[in-house]
Amino acid sequence: MPSKDRIAYFYDGDVGNVYFGPNHPMKPHRLCMTHHLILSYDLHKKMEIYRPHKAYPTELAQFHSPDYVEFLYRITPDTQHLFSSSLLRYKLGEDCPVFDDMFEFCQIYAGGTIDAAHRLNNRQCDIAINWAGGLHHAKKCEASGFCYINDLVLGILELLKYHVRVLYIDIDVHHGDGVEEAFYFTDRVMTVSFHKYGDKFFPGTGDVKDIGDREGKHYSVNVPLKDGIDDSGFTRLFKCIISKTVEMYRPAAIVLQCGADSLAGDRLGCFNLSIDGHSECVKFVKSFNLPLLVTGGGGYTKENVARCWTVETSILLDTQLPNKIPDNEYISYFAPDYSLKLQSGSMENYNSKSYLSSIKVQILESLRHLQHAPGVQMHEVPPDFYLPDFNEDEQNPDERVSQRSQDKQIQRDDEYYGGDDDNDND
Repeated sequence: MPSKDRIAYFYDGDVGNVYFGPNHPMKPHRLCMTHHLILSYDLHKKMEIYRPHKAYPTELAQFHSPDYVEFLYRITPDTQHLFSSSLLRYKLGEDCPVFDDMFEFCQIYAGGTIDAAHRLNNRQCDIAINWAGGLHHAKKCEASGFCYINDLVLGILELLKYHVRVLYIDIDVHHGDGVEEAFYFTDRVMTVSFHKYGDKFFPGTGDVKDIGDREGKHYSVNVPLKDGIDDSGFTRLFKCIISKTVEMYRPAAIVLQCGADSLAGDRLGCFNLSIDGHSECVKFVKSFNLPLLVTGGGGYTKENVARCWTVETSILLDTQLPNKIPDNEYISYFAPDYSLKLQSGSMENYNSKSYLSSIKVQILESLRHLQHAPGVQMHEVPPDFYLPDFNEDEQNPDERVSQRSQDKQIQRDDEYYGGDDDNDND
């Protein structure tokens, strides 16, 4: 019988303490809810738990422009009135507001994805999870779609130091445009995004005809879907396209973005997936037994995000969970039935069989142009990015977090926000 996968899990309680604003749909508080649900099911006992290091500005500038990183570092809610032209240039505003501890928030979620890639590179785990990551819209020089730093691009750049080809898969309801754009001209990274597509749906990109360019031609795959896609249509298409992609591309590692806004009933979504349907994709990707980096992403009905990522953590651990949610600090959010599994809703499905079939045919035809995996001449592996010594009061990211310090860190009263009890069930 094969040995169990070694799973590294990254979490810092501070990541859930930031607040985008009273009317903003992005609630980092959902990460605390997810973590506590994972703890209540004792899943943490089957993983190695790490607190990520806070990514240094020089690390963030491996992808983002140094001037943009510097701006994020300097801007605060109290000083933003002094930076009106820079706010416009870097696209901060309504969708991407300036809030307290914004830069530290970026450092934590990006640090988690970089650390996850680092541990995979050094074969210290088989699967690495950072539910705080997956912010796929951020561009080299600008914020976009609630995303400031693109941790996924940074994690993939880290993986490319050791892996010839990396496959990126995105099941968020929104197109993974920032990651696709970053690697649009290279065959070292193949991006596959399943998303709602339409002129009036953010970000408005991701047509099936967008397949990459230059050396990257045919190495971008877009699966544009319509409202109401259900489990059977989504998973059938997913398995067909991903199995053919893996067969043709032969990636050395996979990055999977598990945006939960593709679930039924999401505040900003329009798909009709159950948690079983969403997590079936995670199970399928895991079955390839390749080094796997898993992140979160979108998801705007908090209790459903927590349910989804807890179930997907259990799938990565090959563990069955009872449907009744155990008592935990956020139990009231799961009333009235306190059940783990979310069923699909009764939305009308606008994805006809002929539409899904035509999408599949176009994508498989593009994949046939790959012929075989690209021959990448491997140069000497660049050294791991230099990090200055940690201060004594900062934790080494490779040090196991003790249960005592873990509990101390996660059970903070100030994780609750007075303005954060707006009804997310609508």
